[in-house]
Amino acid sequence: MAHYDTDDYDYDAAEELRRRKARARRKAEMRRKKKRRFYIRVALRLALYVLILVAIITGIVLGIKKIISLVRENTDDAGDNKYQAQTEELTEEVPTQVVDFTDVESHPAEEETFMGSEGKIYSATASDAVTGFPEGVASQYGIFIDLETGLILEQQEPKTKMFPASMTKILTCLVAAEHLTEAQLDDTFIMTPEINYYAYKNDCSTVGFSDDEEVTVRDLLYGTILPSGGDAAVGLATYIAGSHEDFVVMMNEKLEELGLSETTHFTNCVGLYDDDHYSTCYDMAMIMEACMDNELCREVMHAHTYTTSSTTQHPDGITVSNWFLRRIEDHVSGGEVYAAKTGFVNESGNCAVSYGIDSSGHEYICATGNSTSSWKCIKDHVAIYQTVFPTESSTAE
Repeated sequence: MAHYDTDDYDYDAAEELRRRKARARRKAEMRRKKKRRFYIRVALRLALYVLILVAIITGIVLGIKKIISLVRENTDDAGDNKYQAQTEELTEEVPTQVVDFTDVESHPAEEETFMGSEGKIYSATASDAVTGFPEGVASQYGIFIDLETGLILEQQEPKTKMFPASMTKILTCLVAAEHLTEAQLDDTFIMTPEINYYAYKNDCSTVGFSDDEEVTVRDLLYGTILPSGGDAAVGLATYIAGSHEDFVVMMNEKLEELGLSETTHFTNCVGLYDDDHYSTCYDMAMIMEACMDNELCREVMHAHTYTTSSTTQHPDGITVSNWFLRRIEDHVSGGEVYAAKTGFVNESGNCAVSYGIDSSGHEYICATGNSTSSWKCIKDHVAIYQTVFPTESSTAE
């Protein structure tokens, strides 16, 4: 029979159990370390993927910005090239555009520009019987002039500084007309996205020309006055001077020529508010008189409606209206408000300058500022004209 030592057996069993527990602990620890390493690898991979994604997005954004910058540069270059091409073409076809218009002897009569009364002194003086405006007129500033005598018949703070808003465009029209020939009215100009964006960002009234639409200079003139188009005004300025900024220089030079530069100064051709863009009702009346002495301006400012030329974008043209003239014509008796231009910015209130002729042919100019609404501005002009226009009863007498 075999003999077993129980003490040795008990020792070996306990040792074996200890070893097993130690192995189990090591395996558990190894599993934990393996999991930690796995999670670390996953986290590192995710971080790497995020960094790669950020780098890709950054690259795309920078690329887009670069593309936009290149497109803008190319658009500017294209616009410059288009204008240069227009200028070169006009230089070949219409030499008078690039020569000194004061050199009358070198130009045939049909190529002369639409000059008004050169050298005329525009002024008005208060009559002995000058009065204020009739009761009910809401305009804060204003002046009413008899052009036959040069006398101020009615006035209310006529030389107080005011903001002219879109009345500015009558000078835009005058300066442009004085640098145009009859042939150039049918020249074309391409409306650039930059011009349309200028009108959009400044919340201007517009004709509604499209980007890259090829319109006539005549369209630009009528579009500047009838709907008070900011797009047309800047397009016209660019056609005449090469840039909006250079045209504004010409406008201020014209003010100096008219003797108005001490009390009127413009910073844009549209009438946007600027503290350095100002005038007076007296000065706006003088500018209006100069416009009426210009054949082309007189024609444009008398138009009640106009349809622009047919283009690819607008095959039927765009019909625009001078709403002041259309609205006032049924409210004035004994004469006609022949031409007018309105304006409005918050700082100016509703303002307008108009030219009227009574039934006997007597001529007047009325300029008002800071009325309370567009309709009230019209009614102010009606009330002022009716103080001198003959009524049915006075005609009968």
